[in-house]
Amino acid sequence: MRGIGGKDEPVIPTQPGLPGGAFRILHVSTGNVCRSPITERLTRHFVADRLGDPAGGGLIVESAGTWGHEGAPMETNAETVLADFGADASGFTGRELLDEHVIRADLVLTATRDHRAQVISMGHSAGLRTFTLKEFTRLVKAIDPATLPPLEEGVVERARALVRAAAALRGWLLAPNAEADEVYDPYGAPLPFFRSIGDEIHEALDPVVTALTGVAARA
Repeated sequence: MRGIGGKDEPVIPTQPGLPGGAFRILHVSTGNVCRSPITERLTRHFVADRLGDPAGGGLIVESAGTWGHEGAPMETNAETVLADFGADASGFTGRELLDEHVIRADLVLTATRDHRAQVISMGHSAGLRTFTLKEFTRLVKAIDPATLPPLEEGVVERARALVRAAAALRGWLLAPNAEADEVYDPYGAPLPFFRSIGDEIHEALDPVVTALTGVAARA
């Protein structure tokens, strides 16, 4: 199978939740050159750092855009934001969101509610595994880590349990306002605004990665 950037990657089950050694996280924004690349590469970086495993313990993290700039490079300011966090921006190319990306994803995290709606409208039983990033963070914070499988059972099983628990809580923990679940688009903005968006994404990802890995960020 050909992966992002044309590289070969192992064939894994294409239906979410099937037994196997991988769990796919798909980050979605509009152009796939700013927000979702930042979120993709920060997730990879933070997971690898927590686990001490460059392979991410079986978590495969990807991204795409609802109006994706197919084959486009990441925005330069987005690369700078990733460098600020010590994350790797190399080798990235933009992708347009396709049905196959949603079908293969075990968890879809979107930048905005509109993106979430677009993913769900594609079908593929995506509703229970698609959240905005900030929505998922809010739900994850309410989940007792003791109810999740221990890390000894593997990150993949822990991740699957986390998504199920978050989906069960969704109707009980609503956003305090319409803007609470949005990560706004920095496309064309100066570097300081990109950095503020990077900080927002980092703040949202931290509890998610902690829940996924069972490992808190280093002080």
